[in-house]
Amino acid sequence: MPKKTGSLIESASEAIIELILEKKMGPGDKLPNEFDLAQQLGVGRNTVREAIRRLAARNILVIRQGAGTFVADNTGIPEDPLGLTFIGNDPELAMEVNDVRMIIEPAAAELAALNASPQQISRMEELCEQLRQACQKGDSYRAYDLAFHSMVGECSGNSILTKIMYILTESASVSIRIEYDHRRDMVYKEHKMILNAIRRKDSIGAKYAMIAHLSTARQDLVSRVEKPNEQQKADAGT
Repeated sequence: MPKKTGSLIESASEAIIELILEKKMGPGDKLPNEFDLAQQLGVGRNTVREAIRRLAARNILVIRQGAGTFVADNTGIPEDPLGLTFIGNDPELAMEVNDVRMIIEPAAAELAALNASPQQISRMEELCEQLRQACQKGDSYRAYDLAFHSMVGECSGNSILTKIMYILTESASVSIRIEYDHRRDMVYKEHKMILNAIRRKDSIGAKYAMIAHLSTARQDLVSRVEKPNEQQKADAGT
């Protein structure tokens, strides 16, 4: 069965971001033309064109008529207001993002358990199932993970917290990118625990399920920070 057009465009958008990261492109650098991008990504030119338009809307790319497509200044604003899309695989910065999430998201989960509507819980169930299937198939689960956490904020019933959670989930993509393969087996189980607590209106259970989820992610990031430091010490001693 062919992929839906939306998922193709989303995949192409993510592939273009990865290309920018891999080639260490900076603001003002020019991307390959549509034909070359389509060849590299294995998709049609229309898909590439739409992906570029979406990235331009997110202020990641700038389209200059007659000149081509370029990496934008202040990349990632406004969808990534903390500007973390282009920091690469930096475990220390990812850990800082995780620490901020640890301050805010358990409280959001606690409120979500008290205020979530049946319709919102149903949406979270759908996202959790989509995440499970993605993890099981070895596909990217990033979009479902981010949507689930953003939904927790929406379920809190607090409009300001909802907006803050949206910013955090966009910024959290850096830690998800780093954790991608290593934590795949645990991701669904942890999200399911959060969902179950919210479903049964267990505010304390939801809070601590979120803490447990973010804690395991942080522990993985800590180990990634410690390994280079240990290697540096070993090198210094030789």
